[in-house]
Amino acid sequence: MRTVAIIPARLASTRLPRKVLREIAGRPMLAHVVDAARRCPQLSDVIVATDSDEVLALCKQNGWRAEMTSSTHRSGTDRVWEVAQRIPADVYVNVQGDEPLARPEHISALLAPMHDARVMVSTVKTPCSASDVNNPNAVKVVTDLGGRALYFTRATVPFDRDNAGAVKRFKHLGFYGYRREALEKFCAWPESELERAERLEQLRFLDHGIEIHIAESPYDTVGVDTEEDLKRVEQILRNSPHDIAGTRVL
Repeated sequence: MRTVAIIPARLASTRLPRKVLREIAGRPMLAHVVDAARRCPQLSDVIVATDSDEVLALCKQNGWRAEMTSSTHRSGTDRVWEVAQRIPADVYVNVQGDEPLARPEHISALLAPMHDARVMVSTVKTPCSASDVNNPNAVKVVTDLGGRALYFTRATVPFDRDNAGAVKRFKHLGFYGYRREALEKFCAWPESELERAERLEQLRFLDHGIEIHIAESPYDTVGVDTEEDLKRVEQILRNSPHDIAGTRVL
């Protein structure tokens, strides 16, 4: 199974401009993401998809494969699809360029469901920490007994009506695996109502009846959208003798 990771990396982020080039523990954020992906043995190739000459130059400097993409894409998924049309693969993996705590284990978990040819889309969940239960920036996912997503939401679900305190909640991690057919359909469909309400693009798949299979990982991540997120990740990496990708941080 040929699996290609595509890392969308744009500079024009509204909440934290130029974030993929911001330094974390002495390295650009994008370097942490690329290193994690390249350490995953199941991946056939790792490609950065960008609309920035500056990001492209960083990739060339470090020997990372990169593809220039349109600056008009609405989402990272659209950027992934543009590259996928040029690069053949059985499965495309979307690892966002603002996930500096990504690990090879996240991608390995993500790819496990894709060994079943009937699976069109996969993603990852992790047990939701107490601090994220009521955090709308931490997306929760509910799955059925077969590991398929029932819903993704920023709300606190499941709701513990009786205050039993034993409700298990899971946080969604923004890693995706797609078959080409599912990726193509997603980018052809308009934004759905649920997607628009929650600002969660994966709901577009559920709205159109495409099952999303969920793998579980014990490793949480922090997607970087704000200056506070950046500081939090910096602290996490500096408090650990090794960074998330396994590279020494001193």
